[in-house]
Amino acid sequence: MKTKTDKIQRRTEKGEVVSDKMDKTIIVRVDRYASHPKYKKRYRITKKYFVDDPQKQAKMGDQVTIVETRPLSRHKRWKIQQIH
Repeated sequence: MKTKTDKIQRRTEKGEVVSDKMDKTIIVRVDRYASHPKYKKRYRITKKYFVDDPQKQAKMGDQVTIVETRPLSRHKRWKIQQIH
């Protein structure tokens, strides 16, 4: 049983900022690679996340680390953790 003092392990992802046009929100593209089970060819899977950026630090093209959080709005479930 978890208590309030236990640390929660949250998911983190690394990606690239592809849009910073919204107010306090950025869109981050996360790429991962998978291998086809039969043909063994590697292919790229891309997913975009809406990320909370309250200080408007991240700019387009920046590499960022994002961390999962509680729902902040209809689409935002991630916060910016670090800009590389």
